Amino acid sequence: MNLNDRINILWADDEIDLLKPHIMFLELKGYTIKTANNGLTAHELVSSEEFDLVFLDENMPGLSGLETLARIKNTKPNLPVIMITKSEEESIMEEAIGSKISDYLIKPVNPKQILLSIKKNIDNERLINKKTNLDYQQEFRKIGMELMDELDYNQWVDIFKRITYWELELEKSGDNNMLSIIEMQKNEANTQFFRFVKREYKNWLNGSSVSPLMSHQIFKNKVAEHLNEDSCVYMVVVDNLRYDQWKSIEPYLANYFSVTSDDVYFSILPTATQYSRNAIFSGLMPSEMQKIHPDLWKNDTDQGGKNMFEKDFLEAQLARLGKGNLKFSFNKITNLDAGKKLVDNMHSLSNNNLNVIVYNFVDMLSHARTDMKVIKELAENTAAYRSLTTSWFEHSPLKDMLQFISKSNSKLILTTDHGTIQVKKPSKVIGDKEITTNLRYKQGRNMKFQSSEVFEVEKPEDVFLPSVNLSSRYIFAKEDYFFAYPNNFNYFVNHYKDTFQHGGISLEEMLIPLVVLKPKS
Repeated sequence: MNLNDRINILWADDEIDLLKPHIMFLELKGYTIKTANNGLTAHELVSSEEFDLVFLDENMPGLSGLETLARIKNTKPNLPVIMITKSEEESIMEEAIGSKISDYLIKPVNPKQILLSIKKNIDNERLINKKTNLDYQQEFRKIGMELMDELDYNQWVDIFKRITYWELELEKSGDNNMLSIIEMQKNEANTQFFRFVKREYKNWLNGSSVSPLMSHQIFKNKVAEHLNEDSCVYMVVVDNLRYDQWKSIEPYLANYFSVTSDDVYFSILPTATQYSRNAIFSGLMPSEMQKIHPDLWKNDTDQGGKNMFEKDFLEAQLARLGKGNLKFSFNKITNLDAGKKLVDNMHSLSNNNLNVIVYNFVDMLSHARTDMKVIKELAENTAAYRSLTTSWFEHSPLKDMLQFISKSNSKLILTTDHGTIQVKKPSKVIGDKEITTNLRYKQGRNMKFQSSEVFEVEKPEDVFLPSVNLSSRYIFAKEDYFFAYPNNFNYFVNHYKDTFQHGGISLEEMLIPLVVLKPKS
């Protein structure tokens, strides 16, 4: 321990003189110990001085240990208190624990017990952070070596999960140096992942190589197997939910659900709602939707909403899968009032075999972040964006819906259509007036761009994308690039740099959660 950064401890015991050997032992370890031989003095000291920890005897004359504890917590609610007692009566322990003690020890105590309790309650965070940093340093080297290999899609999923895990763990430590290192490694992973997708994407769709599970396959492969006339399955699609955001809200569901499957699947390109979410509900790729359902599919250049017919696409897919006789509901939540209304009517869904809920909030949040200064300031980086999403979820109608589902005997499938990435680098693009507006992908004719910064698809039919005209082609931004027009370049950079966008190729956009949960009740 650094003696210039001493930890101050108050020890209150009516037999404090008998504890001098323990106190001397702790002082030799670098701790500063102040003593009190009664509860009243202990409370006065806590009120007037700063302590990091209190050892409190439960059985003191006058003001008892539990009474002193109540006064200390009233004065300093966050001050850790360790109760020391001769009694092993359950009622006393329950009352002490209910009063939010940090730990308790049974007399007689020995110095090692005391030291361990201090480390557990004060040094614990520092020790955990130190261990986390050391463990990640080893993992950093392993991941770095693996990124040099030719990885398959399963290995990419594994690496992405591990990077996400360490990002969340290191975030708890608050070590900015380590966070910078993992950010650097994630950037390198995205560089290699772009090359991988650019090389393999066409092969997956045309059957030239083994394909990962993709948007148009998840309903057939992961949802339909749970559907029958005796089932009640809920499928919740939270628009624009990144894998790290799912891992952040997962603890809020731990009391209600057991996770039976925590998968990651690949969003199709473009990683944009009108393509990926329509693919989920139709079970088809975009060009197939255009061909089979020309009345339902809308191209980028068409007027009107592009996701207006998801229920119709789903109904057609259910019929195609031989499950057209099943009773299902489809609810899309686009604002707070709609969410509250569905919460009030959740009981009406219990007679359906399938209930689909599309929740658009996270998508609205990401777009609002682009245009609203307050939200932009609140979510200045991925950690803050993740925190903002978690805070919203904790108080949202969506959480109320999931709690309702947890009280039933229904299976819950939670997923999304695509993720987002915080864009950093502008990439110049020029096109005619019909070029699409998305910042991470473009469709159009006569486009000029930096070829090293995009995945270009000259023939849309090669990747099952529709062609607006014979000379249409698509480009997808790599890593954390975003498209900007040269004639308005400064505006695009100032307005969109550091915002969260989707449509292109990155781990965060393409590798997204698909989770099956079972109510604990």
